Amino acid sequence: MEFDEAMNLTANYLATTVAQGLTGLELEGVVDVCPANASLLVRFDPDVLAPEELKRRAQELESQARTSTQHRAQTRIIEVPVWYQDPYTAEVVQRFREGYHQDPSGTDLDYAAHVNGLSDAAEFIRRHHGSPWLVSMVGFVAGLPFMYQLVPRERQLEVPKYLSPRTDTPPLTVGHGGCFACIYSVRGAGGYQMFGIAAAPIYDPAQELPDFRDFLILFRPGDLVKFRPVDEAEYRSIQEQVEAGTWRFKQAPVTFDVEAALADPDTYNRTLLEALDGAEN
Repeated sequence: MEFDEAMNLTANYLATTVAQGLTGLELEGVVDVCPANASLLVRFDPDVLAPEELKRRAQELESQARTSTQHRAQTRIIEVPVWYQDPYTAEVVQRFREGYHQDPSGTDLDYAAHVNGLSDAAEFIRRHHGSPWLVSMVGFVAGLPFMYQLVPRERQLEVPKYLSPRTDTPPLTVGHGGCFACIYSVRGAGGYQMFGIAAAPIYDPAQELPDFRDFLILFRPGDLVKFRPVDEAEYRSIQEQVEAGTWRFKQAPVTFDVEAALADPDTYNRTLLEALDGAEN
């Protein structure tokens, strides 16, 4: 199901809402329901559930969501500590320049600042962590979130992907391609620009950390993310907590209001970030 040709908050709201509705119906024959940026994939067994019946149910849910007077969703906002300009991504950045990158002479952050008309990498970093992001979908590899910045379109950070994909990306790299941020959940190939490294896992297949007791993947579509810059000392401290099995992400429940986010993004973002003030790790 495609709700729009381009990613926007309304299309993403429809995708996640219809996905939740189909999941809640527990239709026999539905194998998987996977919401994406502006679309929805449903895997099903046509010998058990007729395609026309599935289409009818999905269209009913879409109609209900479109005609609702309030486009709101119960979700949560999660704080993600990030070591920007870390040595791990910096080393990989230097290995993949000639033939891979648009500007082999600089760093990914330097290039990102330049194409966004910003003064330097420091200003880009401030813009990157200064506003919350919406997890629009999870995929590509296990647990990798794609995130859409909750600012007016004219202020969104946009950076093209590498000219040619890398064969290496450090685990937990905070990357950016087009208008989307991501966190690489595992080490592997990739083409997004690299800005830093998240301090704690977002994918825990052994489910050893408290945040993963119910599921091995941290993020869900509809989650909100606030990046928080940390220095090396705090990064190392968080790593020690991860090793001890005591680390927990700071998070708080919130109601995401699509109309409020579109009408006055700056004011609404402040209310979202205030929800984290009283939260504990």
